[in-house]
Amino acid sequence: MEDYLEYQRYICTIPEFLNKYLELDILKRLKDISVLCGMDYASKHIYDFKFYMSRFNHSLNVALITWRLTYDKTQTLAALFHDISTPVFSHVIDYMNGDYIKQESTEHKTEDVLRSSKQLLEYLREDMIDINDIVDFKKYSIVDLPRPSLCADRFDNLIGVGMCWSKKVGISLAKNLVDTLYVDKNEDGKLEISLFSEYLARCLTYINYDINRLTHSNEDTYMMSLLANIVKLLIDKKIITYDSLYILNEPEMLKIIEDYLNIDELYEMYNKWKNIETVDEEMNIEVKELTLRPIVCGRRVNNL
Repeated sequence: MEDYLEYQRYICTIPEFLNKYLELDILKRLKDISVLCGMDYASKHIYDFKFYMSRFNHSLNVALITWRLTYDKTQTLAALFHDISTPVFSHVIDYMNGDYIKQESTEHKTEDVLRSSKQLLEYLREDMIDINDIVDFKKYSIVDLPRPSLCADRFDNLIGVGMCWSKKVGISLAKNLVDTLYVDKNEDGKLEISLFSEYLARCLTYINYDINRLTHSNEDTYMMSLLANIVKLLIDKKIITYDSLYILNEPEMLKIIEDYLNIDELYEMYNKWKNIETVDEEMNIEVKELTLRPIVCGRRVNNL
């Protein structure tokens, strides 16, 4: 975990204007929402993560990368709140919604969550920033761009997951990758995060390839689908509502599950999710393809 926090500190010092936003309740909830979709709590026979990586830290990192490259307060805040509508277990809920490919089915609640915070609205007025300018983070190409392009959100996910899950990223490589980032125009005339070093760009594409392998594994698809079925059962039994997914954090949701283990079907699925040693069932689900072809000195690199 220390390497991850050192990487966070290395991106840049947190700008003073950002500190008050980091104390908002809607953002602090993300401290108990996992980047790895709640699989931190699943069977240790299937997952061996190095540390816990929260959506809060990921959001802060994306904001810091954006600030480092733009020094633009509005874009930085859009980056900070880009995951604000993340439900418990993150992309597990996309699986539950049948959104295996894009994994964006939960993003429509971003504006509702932001507008629900009176404190956020007050801070934005103080900083003379229109909330409409931070709701749609996708309009800022430094923050978010479709694959195979590189953006702040994608870069930080690669570093974090590469440290935590695939364990192919160390602190030296993370720092070198941060140092090689700059902003250039892509083929469409949009600003895109690019790299000066082709060698480091190749390293980044390999990190992406390895993470893609993990997220496409039969084991991960099975465990994500199993947890999706657990959440769906809770909703079907009216133990929670769909909206609860955007209010609760993951420890709270796990406690609810454990409080209802007298339901046989729930007990069977949850016990399997917590303790399964091997996955024998073959999953035939097509999930999101994690492609990456960053720009190096004005030229987009080829695939590995």
